[in-house]
Amino acid sequence: MSRKCQLTGKTANNAYAVSHSHRRTKKLQEVNLQWKRVWWAEGKRWVKLRLSTKAIKTLEKKGLEAFAKEAGLNLNKL
Repeated sequence: MSRKCQLTGKTANNAYAVSHSHRRTKKLQEVNLQWKRVWWAEGKRWVKLRLSTKAIKTLEKKGLEAFAKEAGLNLNKL
């Protein structure tokens, strides 16, 4: 599975690591992804999602059903 948030679509970012002498080398800033089991009330079951930590905070505010609809994610297929 790719390192991508299932609700927000966040992926890695290309960046530079800058040393003290200002030499720049390329690095990859990965997304902080966590496996999260979320109770889906409408489906009456647990859904296991790979989410970024920012998405987990937003999920607590909006709710699973609204957030999945906004992301275009079909919860029945999970």
